[in-house]
Amino acid sequence: MDIKQIQELIKFVSRSGVNEVAIEQENFKITIKTNQAPTVVHATVPQAPLLQAAAPVATAPTVPAATPVAPAAEDTSNYITVKSPMIGTFYRSASPDKPMFVNVGDEIGTGKVICIIEAMKLFNEIESEVSGRIVKILVDNASPVEYDQPLFLVEPI
Repeated sequence: MDIKQIQELIKFVSRSGVNEVAIEQENFKITIKTNQAPTVVHATVPQAPLLQAAAPVATAPTVPAATPVAPAAEDTSNYITVKSPMIGTFYRSASPDKPMFVNVGDEIGTGKVICIIEAMKLFNEIESEVSGRIVKILVDNASPVEYDQPLFLVEPI
């Protein structure tokens, strides 16, 4: 893992709102911890002084981004909430020039791809575990999401 990859990881962790990430490979171990205070990075690699200089880049927590979801909880009693199975970046289509996987009003079935979540440069297709009609999309395209964060409201059919 080079310094650029580490800096990207720091940025990703700061956007995702996760508290701690630890990665261990051959002859390499890195732990990134976040709190309300600036991110602290501990690494056992020769570039450690460069990491300390890069740490202030990741200081913005994403907790406020999750709060707009709360008002939608009032009218969800008869809807199923589809939640994120991981932290990462939420995408509604496979690429900017491709159509969206789902839109409000679309009917979905079990196993249908409804979005992609990018985590550490891996694009994970998220399949629906329920059948129904999309009532509301709770996350903006290309936004960071947390584990178990509501993504869609689905009206069962």
